[in-house]
Amino acid sequence: MTQPETTPSFEQAMDKLETIVARLESGDVPLEQAIELFQEGMKLSQLCGQKLEQVERKIEILLEQEGGLVKKPFSPADEKGDIG
Repeated sequence: MTQPETTPSFEQAMDKLETIVARLESGDVPLEQAIELFQEGMKLSQLCGQKLEQVERKIEILLEQEGGLVKKPFSPADEKGDIG
């Protein structure tokens, strides 16, 4: 009997994604395992993106409820000190 999978938290998913990236970057992973890790990493990346979108929507709702606040979409390009 298998246990139902629980959705990891954002932090858990990011930690696991970082581990996967490090393993893939090491180059010591057989091709078939690398493909499996890549697929798992893509799923985790999508999960993290969805969780961030949910949080963004919640913040927008909270700001709208406060009234009088101007909602401005977050744009990473507007941040100072970008690496690149």
